Amino acid sequence: MENQIFQLQYAMDTFYFLVCGALVMWMAAGFSMLEAGMVRAKNTTEILTKNIALFAIASIMYLICGYQIMYGGGWFLSGIAGGESLVADALAASAEEGFEGGAVYSGASDFFFQVVFVATAMSIVSGAVAERMKLWAFLAFAVVMTAVIYPMEGSWTWGGNDVFGMYNLGDLGFVDFAGSGIVHMAGAAAALAGVLVLGARKGKYGPNGEVYAIPGGNMPLVALGTFILWMGWFGFNGGSVLKLGDIANANAVAMVFLNTNAAAAAGVITALITARVMFGKADLTMACNGALAGLVAITAGPDTPTPLMASIIGGVGGLIVVFSIITLDKLRLDDPVGAISVHGVVGIWGLLAVPLTNADASFLGQIAGALTIFVWVFVTSLIVWFALKAIMGIRVSEEDEYNGVDIAECGLEAYPEFTKGK
Repeated sequence: MENQIFQLQYAMDTFYFLVCGALVMWMAAGFSMLEAGMVRAKNTTEILTKNIALFAIASIMYLICGYQIMYGGGWFLSGIAGGESLVADALAASAEEGFEGGAVYSGASDFFFQVVFVATAMSIVSGAVAERMKLWAFLAFAVVMTAVIYPMEGSWTWGGNDVFGMYNLGDLGFVDFAGSGIVHMAGAAAALAGVLVLGARKGKYGPNGEVYAIPGGNMPLVALGTFILWMGWFGFNGGSVLKLGDIANANAVAMVFLNTNAAAAAGVITALITARVMFGKADLTMACNGALAGLVAITAGPDTPTPLMASIIGGVGGLIVVFSIITLDKLRLDDPVGAISVHGVVGIWGLLAVPLTNADASFLGQIAGALTIFVWVFVTSLIVWFALKAIMGIRVSEEDEYNGVDIAECGLEAYPEFTKGK
């Protein structure tokens, strides 16, 4: 009987893990739609190509070496893909120590859940460098980011390894439940390095400090992408509980879902009100970024706050993102979708908010973890971007940027029937 209960829990936990992984994979569609809506129509096909290609690259590179670097999973999950040895080991432990309702899932499901996080981190870079970066330079960076840069910092956090053999972030009191820093801030750090090397879009900034708005081409896609990301985030945070097959973990999953939704909703409201006060209008793009900011903010610790506290954390994230987007524009850092603000600046807030509700985390540990992740990802990304610039160039020509990178990079337009003269 005990054996049968364990096998049922194993099946439930593995199935839950896989479904949550599929929800996170669905976030790739959300990033695609959001970015396609935020760029101008002449750059839509290229941004969609980036998103589908980066997901494929992330899947293959993490399979080849990224998982090994992060967790020691081996080439193509050799020896653990089926999970049979894990089941046998867990059954043996259960017989020796007594069955306590624990859960084990297969190595293949663990890999699948982790690989979609890698793709999420890389998707953040895509929007920040939109409309002026060469497609193949971006894809070359994606290879390095998903194969080495992300897995290395992941090994120091979720992988439990020491940072270059010096110190362990977990021992310092660093806690990042689902990746406000490990995934989101890391992606933003790589994006920031790319934006600094790449430069702003033509016409974005004037010679005397003027900032000119470059509206996106499709606001319905922005809203659709936001809702897809909001939905996918339940897998992102909920799946990070890692288990479902007992009462305690089922309740934990429900609370994570509740807190995730509350934080997103509060982020929308505070961003929308802040935009109304500052600009006199209800800015849809700020509202959408507010939702994402709330989600990023709660991701570091959705398991410990009360729903009210989760709403406050998300609401502060929605407030921060508006001011961050404005500040980056004043600094002439051109980020067409606000990715650096949403995932980077708010990601830092999410990490700093964890000790407010989680006694296992410390402010010093969170700061140390954030600095370690940021410095590693930013410096290595900067090196890779400069190397790519020297080897193949990373920016399209001024003429191609003016005409749109769809034709220059992909040879087709997203909306050909609306092209002038046709």
